[in-house]
Amino acid sequence: MSPQVEAFLEMMAVERDASPHTLSAYARDLADAEGTLGHGGLMQADEAGIEAWYASLSTRGLSAATAARRRSAVRQFYRFALGEGWRTDDPSRRLDAPKQGRTLPRTLSRDEVERLLTATAALDGQAGVRLIALTELAYASGLRVSELLALKVEAVRRDPAWLIVRGKGGKERLAPLNTSARDAVKAWLTARDAARKPRAPDSVWLFPSSGTTGHLTPRRFAQLLDQAAITAGIDPARVSPHVLRHAFATHLLEGGADLRVVQTLLGHADIATTQIYTHVATERLTEVVHRHHPLAREE
Repeated sequence: MSPQVEAFLEMMAVERDASPHTLSAYARDLADAEGTLGHGGLMQADEAGIEAWYASLSTRGLSAATAARRRSAVRQFYRFALGEGWRTDDPSRRLDAPKQGRTLPRTLSRDEVERLLTATAALDGQAGVRLIALTELAYASGLRVSELLALKVEAVRRDPAWLIVRGKGGKERLAPLNTSARDAVKAWLTARDAARKPRAPDSVWLFPSSGTTGHLTPRRFAQLLDQAAITAGIDPARVSPHVLRHAFATHLLEGGADLRVVQTLLGHADIATTQIYTHVATERLTEVVHRHHPLAREE
């Protein structure tokens, strides 16, 4: 990684409060550009070189969403380079954003969520209690997986009905906890405290781990959900921590929740991001009507 790219990522972390996930993604995107451009990398690339790199993204089979993120990373890097006086031009200025299809989020039915929760509750030992708490929290609050795993233990010690969550861009919001989730958290706290060695310092994280972050990783949570999905008779490819967030939003809208309320609960800056869930909910309701209405006709 060039010193200029390192300086850019440091600026993103310090000045724009970018999350570790965003920084990691931008680092991969810029490394891809540097590797493709070859000698001189981004700092010596011209418009033809940048456009050739960008065109190669689609030939390599990358999705429109990934290509759009890589374009954004390179464009932001060059704006930073201009501001620092490292370059006097922006060779990325003519890159057009790729057209992205509107992909509906994967979700689970209410019955499938119940089956998944039942499967997690059937697991034995501390790991089972932890997975129940993770799953209940994710579905009850709609937290992003990064927000869920970054929860600190002191945030739940007093059995709150709401959590204060710092989301994207450092913005804070309230996330609700229902009775089921609160009971699962209390059970996990009991198991967590009992497993701690005497006089050993307590971890600050609600879901501690021996890894480098100090807390459970998204990948490990996803692996545990896969196992629970298999037990529940659900295709594990349809289940992930993010799918639980999708289910939270979809089921709220199906139950009649206001779109603006769901936007606030999810922490979306733009309501257009939330509106995609209305399509999922509408499809589900239409299916229910066709299947159960006495006057529905089979096509």
